[in-house]
Amino acid sequence: MDKNSSFLERSEVVTTYNSLNKLNKNVLSLGILSTAVIALAFSPIFTKFAEIELSPTSIIFNRLWIATAIVAGWRSLHSPQIEPVETRPESRQLILLVAASLCATASALLWAISFNHTSVASSTVLRSLTPLFISLGAWLILKQNFEGKFVVGMTLSIVGATAIGWDDLQLGTDLLIGDGIALLSAALHGANLLIIGYLRDRGCTTDRVLFWRCGCGALTILPLIYFTGDRLLPTSISAWLSIVALAVVCQTFGQGLLVYSLKQFSSSFVGVFTLLKPLITALLAWAIFSEEISLINGVALILILTGIYLANKSNSAVTG
Repeated sequence: MDKNSSFLERSEVVTTYNSLNKLNKNVLSLGILSTAVIALAFSPIFTKFAEIELSPTSIIFNRLWIATAIVAGWRSLHSPQIEPVETRPESRQLILLVAASLCATASALLWAISFNHTSVASSTVLRSLTPLFISLGAWLILKQNFEGKFVVGMTLSIVGATAIGWDDLQLGTDLLIGDGIALLSAALHGANLLIIGYLRDRGCTTDRVLFWRCGCGALTILPLIYFTGDRLLPTSISAWLSIVALAVVCQTFGQGLLVYSLKQFSSSFVGVFTLLKPLITALLAWAIFSEEISLINGVALILILTGIYLANKSNSAVTG
């Protein structure tokens, strides 16, 4: 065997190893993102139990302050007591962390408000446009370009997500305000993911993002509860269990894994992937509350999964 043949064989082995390593890393990253979406899909379930006693605003406040305490405890156990100067948030990073928190909190509040002014189906359809806002912001602000395969995948996923509430979609001038609020909620949710993705690309840690997101959000909502006169804390054990489950499973675990995934995947792809959440919630509602699952849910699932597959095959799905 000559030297050239030996070199080619070694090159083929290295190429195969790198390809398998890349595939395994992608599968692991998709597994983490899938786990995050499943955890977040429990949010409407736990919220439904908590709403027996608390308003949506109080529920959001309680899940945020409990999550802040959990993340703060984690940071104190796994970080030095005095954080080195060079690792403290810079002023620009600090501004972006607060902005992301305000966008996420406002989005959650506006989405809850939209249910009082439009149908749940209409709000769900408009909320599914979040990936479009993320990609538009990434293109306009960050000057990112998207492959045609990613655009097709995103379009299929959005069509699938909108199909979930299409049968019950209500249109009309009476619902225009509610639809506008839901659309603004989607835009703010997209801005939140875009900012967090930008921060993660520049080395901001998952626990730091989560701490600022939850802490600032809780402080923002607290005055609203005071002025509206809503009950601040739950009183029954069942309500407390629901709130703690929201804080631990959804806010800390689910959101934590989602923020972590933004280091591996682009904000636009994460936005597309999270369109699976309503379908997973529908399956959970079927299992827990015996709610019906229609044929349209199956069609939506196929469209969303096909869209995710195409989007994941493009270079636009990864960061960098």
